[in-house]
Amino acid sequence: MRHSTIGFMVALGLALVMPWWISNEFYLKIIFTAGMYYLAAAGLNVLVGWSGQKSLGHAGLFAAGAYTVALLTAQYGWNPWLAMLAAAFVSALFGVLIALPSLRVKGPSLAMVTIGFGIVVEKIVTEWQVPFGGQAGIYGVVPPTFAGRALGIREWAWLVLAFALATHLMLRTLLGGKYGRALQAVQAAEVAAESVGVNVYRMKVLAFVISAVTCGIAGALMAQQNQYINSDFITFNLSIFLLLIVLFGGPSVIGPALGAIVLTLMDAFLARWPGLQHFTYGALLLFALYAMPQGLSGSLKKLGHSLWPRLNQPPDLPLSADEWVPKYASARDAQGVMLRTTGLYKAYGGVVPTNDISIELRPGHVHALIGPNGAGKTTLLNILSGIVIPDRGRIEFLGKDITRSRASEVCQLGIGRTFQNLKLFPHMSVLDNVLVGLHPHLDVNFWINLFGLPAARREETQARAEAVRLLQFAGLAARSHEEAGSLPYGLQRRLELARALATHPRLLLLDEPAAGLNPQETQELIELIHRIAKKGITVLLIEHHMDLVMAVADHVVVLDYGVKIAEGSPAMVQTDPKVVAAYLGVDEGDDEDVPPAQGTLC
Repeated sequence: MRHSTIGFMVALGLALVMPWWISNEFYLKIIFTAGMYYLAAAGLNVLVGWSGQKSLGHAGLFAAGAYTVALLTAQYGWNPWLAMLAAAFVSALFGVLIALPSLRVKGPSLAMVTIGFGIVVEKIVTEWQVPFGGQAGIYGVVPPTFAGRALGIREWAWLVLAFALATHLMLRTLLGGKYGRALQAVQAAEVAAESVGVNVYRMKVLAFVISAVTCGIAGALMAQQNQYINSDFITFNLSIFLLLIVLFGGPSVIGPALGAIVLTLMDAFLARWPGLQHFTYGALLLFALYAMPQGLSGSLKKLGHSLWPRLNQPPDLPLSADEWVPKYASARDAQGVMLRTTGLYKAYGGVVPTNDISIELRPGHVHALIGPNGAGKTTLLNILSGIVIPDRGRIEFLGKDITRSRASEVCQLGIGRTFQNLKLFPHMSVLDNVLVGLHPHLDVNFWINLFGLPAARREETQARAEAVRLLQFAGLAARSHEEAGSLPYGLQRRLELARALATHPRLLLLDEPAAGLNPQETQELIELIHRIAKKGITVLLIEHHMDLVMAVADHVVVLDYGVKIAEGSPAMVQTDPKVVAAYLGVDEGDDEDVPPAQGTLC
């Protein structure tokens, strides 16, 4: 933050001095244009670079802002400043409109939806004479004034730079906190993000709205500065150019500024050669995608690290003297019921991985769910955590029906989980992975985070302190600033468990937590599960390592082909004839009373 603050102060000084020092109106126009493009690209960067959504129709959002301010000032006599606010609001509404399909489509399909939106907007304003003026456009757009004085090009440059700096400061604050981490989590792994309490759809809509507002304001400023707007300003080429700024600049807070400056200068230089201009854009887009996947900002950061290794080295986290304590510890109760399922059924065509399953989980106990491969264990865990909706049946958690609740809602009620196949956020730090787990317990709202008010800073400080305590509890404090994906496999398993604990679960679901671990790591996991249980957290784990099950479980449920065939204490289940038959198999002519197996099941 110290380096970011210094950079911001330098940018503020340049924004004040450069328009005053430059007298050439052409150069001042370039400054205005670069600032306008930055505004449009800064929000698009939140959408593309942070949440991972693809958009090729932002020219339509640019048009929404431009035509709103043009209609309100030229035809309805609105105050230009109020018209600018209205442009931001109308653009936000269009952002919500094109975000609605994002629940169903993603990747190239979503890009096609946004292309369609941009084309429809362009056709509407081109063909409709009333109220958009058709191809002739709208003249007489009223620009804002200061003290009754019209703005010259120098004042316009100052105005757009003021908007750009304010936007940068707010987005830097927003993306540096819980919303930025949640957006990155959505990009990395949507299912994992939902499982830690992040409402994925809400985050996608938020990203679209942010990108729409900044793009709409950029369009409004352009229309007011030119005092004219028509469809020539909002072609598909504009959408490509804005996306190129984001990709070339890189997915960082400063990336759109670098991209806007470089590409605006290049655009001005190549304007006299339109053919070469378009060829250069295409070449730059390919170059940005293949040679600089992190864009210009990423390349400069990498260069800075190689030249000054200690420049951006994060400070060591202060260790906490206090031990991590869960919010919702449960006393061990052999009679109480924390979670009850009744007749759960789920079929995929002719395959029925969950067939009339009814179980009860006791508070404070460690329960194990075992069975041969393909028995339906993970499907049941997915149903309990809200990732899969059962075809029929009922789930009650703490007396509340959660059968059809989405995964983020289930998490917020107190059910956390890990996955059979690791679902970390690999390009985020170990610390940030745990902080994402704390997301449902961070209450400060969007606006307080956007403006960086003291309440947001206090909450962030408290969250980081708790994340440090959790990392100490899991034995990962020394790795806090490393990328999660760079950790050894055993530590990645432990990190995923720490992230699940960060959600403060009453019930913790562990899907094969010992998969891929060596004997020493398995023993460390056994000790960690014992410590978790002592904290008062109820556990349900799926595991094939029977030595681990026997070491930690109080109660075992056995599934086979989606049916519950046995349950009870580990010793009882281990000698149950049906369980032995399910694991070892019996010949068709054998009697059903299979003798108890010697040793442990594996």
